[in-house]
Amino acid sequence: MVVTVAAMSESTTPKPKLDLVILDCPDALALGRFYAEVLGWELEEGSDRDWSTLVPPGGGLSPDNPDGRATLAFQRIDDWVEPTWPGGAHPQQFHLDLATGGSIEAAEPGVLAAGARVHEHQPSDDGHFKVYLDPAGHPFCLIK
Repeated sequence: MVVTVAAMSESTTPKPKLDLVILDCPDALALGRFYAEVLGWELEEGSDRDWSTLVPPGGGLSPDNPDGRATLAFQRIDDWVEPTWPGGAHPQQFHLDLATGGSIEAAEPGVLAAGARVHEHQPSDDGHFKVYLDPAGHPFCLIK
């Protein structure tokens, strides 16, 4: 059962909406292009090597999306260090799960062609998900 904070609160205070999930990387435009290809989304006009944003189907949060369709953005970090997972000196800190609609096998060729690589560590015992690395080394999963 999922219980939302709003359901537990009597407050009528407006709640913020998730707008961006921002990934640090060595080249924001390159990583933006990777996720644009994988997800079938567009790069926002003006995206460059320092900052890139994807436009999800239906638009982003500001100002055209008051209902909050969160999107991904990427920012270049000069001293980028690729995450390590599992464990290590630079842990992943978070990862993205991308729903496949049921077939990881059908989705895999597209993510590999875009530049992903299969991670050596595959902890799923039942095949419900598979772990990959994006071109900057962030772990992400394709899930059934």
